[in-house]
Amino acid sequence: MELNMFLSMLGFLWVAAITPGPNNMLLTASGARFGFLRSLPLMVGIMIGMQVMLLLVAFGVGGLILLYPAVHLLLKIAGSLYLLWLAWKIGTAAYENLDIRHPPATPMPFWQGGLLQLINPKAWLMALGAVASFSLADGAYRSSVIAISIGLVTVNLVASVIWLSFGTLIGRILHSRRIWCLFNGVMGLLTAACVLLIWH
Repeated sequence: MELNMFLSMLGFLWVAAITPGPNNMLLTASGARFGFLRSLPLMVGIMIGMQVMLLLVAFGVGGLILLYPAVHLLLKIAGSLYLLWLAWKIGTAAYENLDIRHPPATPMPFWQGGLLQLINPKAWLMALGAVASFSLADGAYRSSVIAISIGLVTVNLVASVIWLSFGTLIGRILHSRRIWCLFNGVMGLLTAACVLLIWH
């Protein structure tokens, strides 16, 4: 893949990765509640899930989604239900003292971050768009998929660290029950609003 094409691909992936969506809302909420380090497994799970999805798209499953609209509809329904469940869990989370001497309960595990990708329509569209637009034909196909994979890891890492850091900074002001409930309510609503993006 030529450098200018690789840079164009990075631009496409960056816009998709940095804009608000289910992954970024979860990372922000987790960073605020559990801190940066304890949220890293969630971030790694999201990134690995994205890589698995890219490979699924590049080597066949993406074609099924394009060929059978019913599969895409089921994906959207499952993704919407999962996001609404996550929004409820975030919005109704009980107040916890965020004093570092008394860390809150266990953060969302690694595997849930990966699982979210499989029913995250925004992530599927990102992978489909990247493979459809930037993969090369014939013998260069595999090397172009590797280049897309490298680009995806790069932009996801940077975007995830930004959103997770943002959440961690917000977590420093969540010392009162009122602010905690307000933040969780807003994050729950924003996560639920991601459902609208799925159906747009």
